[in-house]
Amino acid sequence: MSELPSHIGRYACSRKLGSGGMGEVFLAYSPAGSPVAVKVIRSDRLDPVTRARFEREAAVARTVIGTNRIARFLEADPYADRPWLAMEYVPGYTLQEYVREHEVLPVALVASLGALVAEGLEAVHGAGLLHRDLKPQNVILGADGPVIIDFGLAAFVDASSSHDSLSTSGMIIGSVRCMPPEQAGGNPRVTAAADVYALGTVLLFAAAEHYPYDGPSWQAIIWQITNPEIEPDLTGVPARLLPLLRRMLAFEAEERPTIPDVAAACAELLADASISPADARLALIARTAGRNPSLREGQVPPPSIEARLDELSTGGDSDAAGPLDVPPATPKPVEAEEPEIAEPEAPEPPVRLRERPARRPASSRVAAELRAAYAAKPTL
Repeated sequence: MSELPSHIGRYACSRKLGSGGMGEVFLAYSPAGSPVAVKVIRSDRLDPVTRARFEREAAVARTVIGTNRIARFLEADPYADRPWLAMEYVPGYTLQEYVREHEVLPVALVASLGALVAEGLEAVHGAGLLHRDLKPQNVILGADGPVIIDFGLAAFVDASSSHDSLSTSGMIIGSVRCMPPEQAGGNPRVTAAADVYALGTVLLFAAAEHYPYDGPSWQAIIWQITNPEIEPDLTGVPARLLPLLRRMLAFEAEERPTIPDVAAACAELLADASISPADARLALIARTAGRNPSLREGQVPPPSIEARLDELSTGGDSDAAGPLDVPPATPKPVEAEEPEIAEPEAPEPPVRLRERPARRPASSRVAAELRAAYAAKPTL
């Protein structure tokens, strides 16, 4: 898609956030102005079975609860000409951007990252789903901590028994550097252990800025991943992290820890450092989100809007009295009639114009009058 679309579904597009082999992602706004991330899927990645599979998984994705570590699924249209899905927009660096632009994370913050992302994956697995494409680019370091994005996209690539493989017509779909051996080998029956392996690659990148396997082409990387004789590259990893990462990146799926095991191991690393999980999360946010000026992007209205608001608040008939601005009429007391006595007419005093004070809200003036009335008549 070469040009920015004006709308995708009911969302007005603002700008492109990124693109990849599966499609493009746009920052867009709902009719009420809420920001969302809308991904448009390439039509050549789909067939009727894939669309039906995605529709089912999209419905289940709405049931992922119990965590704020997953960007919320909003809605999708798998049967549009260009199928799309809308997710919560989370501003911030991706983990990949942060590490490459700034620094690797110290052990305690890697442990905090691991515990928080594991919390999100546990909620996904609890709903009977897998992420299937976890990688440093899909972890946003937001103002509330790390958030997993692109959840639900895997439904577009794993469909039926005849297409339920990451290998189609010689093409590998996915991020090969973060794939476990069983997924890289084209096994359609991946389990939660695949997400454990992918989380291991995320933590490795956070700690050492590289992946367990790399090479000049995806074929070379796949050959290494699927070769049980080649150990993952863990150079540069602090010694305290090595035992956990070795287990998470084990060749055999059954040898990897579960997601709760990973969370417990990360909590133990924090305990060894005498740092509570809550303090570690705050430190992670301060270190990563605190350096990101884009977190305020779109939060400050442009000067033209501020000028217009000032114009609307001072112009036109904004000073016209409303029904609550008129003081109540004070009834005149009834007095006995007195005989009229003619007196010489006195000149009328000059009219003194007083400056009108700033108008208080009608509700506060009425409240003040009621308080005065009650104070004057305590028997009421």
